[in-house]
Amino acid sequence: MPARAELARLRAWTAVPVPAFVGNNRVQLLEGGDALFPRMCEAIAAAQHEVWLATYIFHDDPAARGVVQALREAAARGVAVHVVVDGFGSKGTLAMLRQALEGGAVQLEVFRPLERWYAWLQPGQLRRLHQKLCVCDETVAFVGGINIIDDRHDMNHGWTDTPRLDFAVEISGPLAKNVHATARAMWARAHLARAWREEVRTLARTARPARQAMDLLRQLRGGSKPDISATAETPMRAAFIVRDNLRQRRAIERSYVEAIRKAQQRVDIAVPYFYPGRSFRRALRAAARRGVQVRLLMQGKVDYRIAALAARALYDELQSHGVRIFEYTPAFLHAKVAVVDDDWATVGSSNIDPLSLLLNLEANVVVRDAEFASTLAQRFDAAFAVSHEVQPGVAHGGGVRSWLRRAAVAWAANVYLRLAGITGRY
Repeated sequence: MPARAELARLRAWTAVPVPAFVGNNRVQLLEGGDALFPRMCEAIAAAQHEVWLATYIFHDDPAARGVVQALREAAARGVAVHVVVDGFGSKGTLAMLRQALEGGAVQLEVFRPLERWYAWLQPGQLRRLHQKLCVCDETVAFVGGINIIDDRHDMNHGWTDTPRLDFAVEISGPLAKNVHATARAMWARAHLARAWREEVRTLARTARPARQAMDLLRQLRGGSKPDISATAETPMRAAFIVRDNLRQRRAIERSYVEAIRKAQQRVDIAVPYFYPGRSFRRALRAAARRGVQVRLLMQGKVDYRIAALAARALYDELQSHGVRIFEYTPAFLHAKVAVVDDDWATVGSSNIDPLSLLLNLEANVVVRDAEFASTLAQRFDAAFAVSHEVQPGVAHGGGVRSWLRRAAVAWAANVYLRLAGITGRY
């Protein structure tokens, strides 16, 4: 086969599926790692053929070591286990991971590693793998905002008594194939990038790592392709929506904005990092003005002060149009979830800020199911009940100072995006 045709096939193999609603799924909400990790380890233990896992942070603590053990045991009994972690998010634990996983026949890859200082000079290093995915045998998948780290451990603030608020979903059914295709693509991209870097360093050698990488991908490509066809009138319709830097740059943002524009009763959003673009803010303001109950759940216990200041710069603008804003104080907030009306809900890894909406690789599940939306809405109501509602104009002032604060944050966000190669205003 000609080299150009082979390269085209490999590129197709590393592509992610186009978003589409698929029916006949079972999607279950999981709150926190205490709920997620046991279910994930059970699925890994039951896997017969393959396991794919992608995460931003893979830490070294008891919860993470439990996942490591499950992966090692699966690989030991002949299951093909592939793990990809982000080179920035997991930088501090890469040595541990390599020893624990590669020593147990797990195929570990690092997405855009930063092990040498000059790696920061390479293009695209501001764009990180922020997805949290695990899929076993294309039949059971896990998607959400939960990294492989204990809920009570914050990497900047240490251990806490109360677990952070975070969510994931367990998926059984056709949609798991889409998650499988994406997790496999993330591993393959990292694998090919490493092989090409090694080939550049070893041009004088006979062995050609990139060719070896392509040979491996040819073998892996034999798996089934993702099923992205919609199934009408079947229960638990859901879509797996990915934000990448290829074909689906604004897929997650568009799904949010379209749902908010159609909202008639309620829009509840929980997210730790919030600085949306103009179209997103316009949709929120318009929904509130037409009588929709719009509530935002933000950080009250702050982990990154700059991110909190960016979100608070928008409080006055949104509250002046009727948007209610709550700050969650019992613990750190890490959830990226939303409910719109009584049959639209999303759970995933994407924040609502420039990094997630325009730079990072993200993944959300959107569920069109009344029972699922009701379950998540109940979690929202419980979180709002223990949160502090920010009164308009009281905590953050207004007038010229508020405008200057927004202008400064907008300027900083646009500078960051231009450094990352994104042009145009946000």
